[in-house]
Amino acid sequence: MIKTTKSYAKRLKVTRNGKILSRKPGQNHFNAKERSRTSTSKRRMALVHMDNKAKSRFLVNL
Repeated sequence: MIKTTKSYAKRLKVTRNGKILSRKPGQNHFNAKERSRTSTSKRRMALVHMDNKAKSRFLVNL
């Protein structure tokens, strides 16, 4: 039986329609130098583009 890769699945969120969202990178530190527009856009989730091979490998049971 193939299992879902849990370390990868915890970083993602699957919507009702099956879209995969993840956090944008670069939010942990050194954010004081950024413009406010940049930090605002990083708060939103980003759509992840995956092919079916990657979905079937990492996200089996989601």
